[in-house]
Amino acid sequence: MRVTVSRKAHFNAAHRLYRKDWSDAQNNSIFGKCSNPHYHGHNYELIAHITGEIDPETGYVMDMKVLKDLIKEKIEEVIIATSATIEGQTTAYYIQDSLKKITVKVTKLAQGLPVGGEIEQLDDGTLFSAFKNRVPVTGS
Repeated sequence: MRVTVSRKAHFNAAHRLYRKDWSDAQNNSIFGKCSNPHYHGHNYELIAHITGEIDPETGYVMDMKVLKDLIKEKIEEVIIATSATIEGQTTAYYIQDSLKKITVKVTKLAQGLPVGGEIEQLDDGTLFSAFKNRVPVTGS
């Protein structure tokens, strides 16, 4: 019997949107809380899904400790789903920049929701297309 097990990992990232040639007031006016000199943070979670046969001896599909270690050491691709706003794009660039130290492909989902749309409005075709047409995150 094939089953899927999942492991969730949390991480944090912070960024600051700021132009040195602008005053603090102008930066705050344009970038809002993202221009905070002490940075603006986000909390993220990564969910890894593993599907396979249950080992008859252990009852595991995979040892969760091994999966935890793999998440820390062997992630092959990080797929980012952020809004098309400047904050969403900057967050994607920040994550990509933060991951430069490890060998990992960083991509962003293709846009799939109409402006003002809700995640609940997604259908399978739109979601499939967003994954299939994901693009590399470049820049910093």
